[in-house]
Amino acid sequence: MIFNTPIFFWFFCIFILFYGFAFLKQTPRLYLILISSLVFYGAWNYAFIPLLVGSGIADYYIAQAIDKSQSRQSKKRWLILSLVINLGILATFKYADFAIESVAQLLAVLGYQASFTTLSWVLPVGISFYTFQSLSYTIDVYRGDMKPRKGLLEFVAALSFFPQLVAGPILRAKHILPQMHAIALPKWNAVKHGFLLITVGLIKKTGADLLAIPVQAAFEAKEALSTLEMWTGVIAFAGQIYGDFSGYTDMAIGLALLLGFKIPLNFRVPYFALSPVDFWRRWHISLSSWLKDYLYISLGGNRNNHRTRNVFLTMLLGGLWHGAAWTFVAWGAFHGSIITATHYLANLKIFSRFNANNSFITKFVKWAITFYLILLGWVFFRATDINSAISIIGNLHAIGTSSVLGLHAWTIFIMTSVWVLLMHVMDYYVIKSADKLEGKTWLFWFLIILGQAICLFIGEPSNEFIYFQF
Repeated sequence: MIFNTPIFFWFFCIFILFYGFAFLKQTPRLYLILISSLVFYGAWNYAFIPLLVGSGIADYYIAQAIDKSQSRQSKKRWLILSLVINLGILATFKYADFAIESVAQLLAVLGYQASFTTLSWVLPVGISFYTFQSLSYTIDVYRGDMKPRKGLLEFVAALSFFPQLVAGPILRAKHILPQMHAIALPKWNAVKHGFLLITVGLIKKTGADLLAIPVQAAFEAKEALSTLEMWTGVIAFAGQIYGDFSGYTDMAIGLALLLGFKIPLNFRVPYFALSPVDFWRRWHISLSSWLKDYLYISLGGNRNNHRTRNVFLTMLLGGLWHGAAWTFVAWGAFHGSIITATHYLANLKIFSRFNANNSFITKFVKWAITFYLILLGWVFFRATDINSAISIIGNLHAIGTSSVLGLHAWTIFIMTSVWVLLMHVMDYYVIKSADKLEGKTWLFWFLIILGQAICLFIGEPSNEFIYFQF
């Protein structure tokens, strides 16, 4: 079930009627959330509901066992069991075929022709998100960062909470479980902010779907394109993936606010970043913080002069988390490389002075370099294979063009760039000054209705979100 569809609209209307008027006590509301979340998930493929529920039940009881264990060794064995279950499921469904095909390709390079049978299993939607969410709970209990919660119903309801189930944000147990334990009534200010975020998310999703046209033209071109057309396609993809993914999380956070739940911010105007490190503090915050807390620190963090290795491995695995393809591995490696280079340059005297300079020109230069690098990274993320990515990057830097550029090409380039900028300006305003707009009641509701009406008339309902595949 997808947010931008009529069926979800009616699903949510029916849910909110029961939630607000029939199921008024804690336990009935938990059952309503759980059952509705499973219906929401099962509308895509009901066969994978046991996988979701089973993961939750396993980690709930493993966390209890970790807490009751008397020795460190016993706690570690239970944690390993949780890792094996969660990562084993993820590896089987998401990476098994990739591994089999990669081995076959390697053998072919070495001169051996091998034929392996792939599993060809359907990838459960949202598996990467709820697996990481569930796994963080057992790790937190093992580390002593939180005590295991009592109440299986609360835990499974939190894990399957439908607003953020299939594409995040990745919630930490210590954030969402207390809210499930004592479900709060939504406050009017939160409801208004929820409607604002839902509308902004719909607008961004609508724009992202329109940007898919120049993206497809550039990345799936059958003939040579001009350098300008290639740059248009790459910038369009930067806007598409941002509008699509941040639009989803805006709607998820907004829907949760309507129910009385608070979900943390997942994006903070990432294309305004002034360094690759800064970008990952702003982009997909729930994933980047998860990778830092549970992978980077587990690898040793900054200790023993291993920061470079640990950063690179973290980003490499972060790229692989996004999909079972070498393009995602290359994307992760690319980001690991530019983050490593950023740390290295920051320690040089000449660059430390440059970094300390807060003038507009310095900030603009840092932004331009960062945005350029992010765009190059997106080429690997979107390209069908490594060779295509390298070819596109080559075209981006080609001098001269084989085709005649007209007003149409420049118009699309300018419109694409302006829309990417406007999305960030809109987000910046929502983050910094939403309360001012929400205080102007008539203007607020007029803009909400106008924004949703525009999306209804020019948008294409039922277009899936990009991150559903992850």
